[in-house]
Amino acid sequence: MGWWLVGFYPLPARRELVEVARTKSWPVVLDPADRAMLTALVRTGSHPAQQVRRARILLELDVNDPGRVARGEPVPTQEVVAERAGVHVDTVVKTSKAYADRGGDVEDTIHRRKRLTPPVPPVVTGEVEARVIALACSQPPPGYERWSLRLLEKHIALVDDLPDLDHSTIGRVLKRGRCVLI
Repeated sequence: MGWWLVGFYPLPARRELVEVARTKSWPVVLDPADRAMLTALVRTGSHPAQQVRRARILLELDVNDPGRVARGEPVPTQEVVAERAGVHVDTVVKTSKAYADRGGDVEDTIHRRKRLTPPVPPVVTGEVEARVIALACSQPPPGYERWSLRLLEKHIALVDDLPDLDHSTIGRVLKRGRCVLI
């Protein structure tokens, strides 16, 4: 610090270690059956790593941990749980929130949730697929002996109610429909 700033800024106070409470508290209360299932999941090495991490987090956050209750210890903070599980604190917060949001269902909490809808709606629907196959099975335009993928691509682009499809997409549609361009 320069000599001109000496009188203007106070010195910072001495820092002391303070136990920080949880940012948001979603208590995890496991019954003995859930606890046994999670313990078995963590101890056997045949499960996806993400499920094992979430199971370890839930076991650490359990309010009814018999070992911790017998010793009279409180539930550890999220920072301590994150350090023990080897994850970031946000992962602990999200896992405990998911447990609370899913009504305390352990299976739903540790398993990956499938999307209800795909992120992008499919361009090739059943109707589009049927029309592409019908066009490929029809007579080729005058001057051509047979359909090619590029020629199909040009003709599909001219049809108003069909989406523009790439020749590789047309090839996949025809392959799925077991239609061969001869």
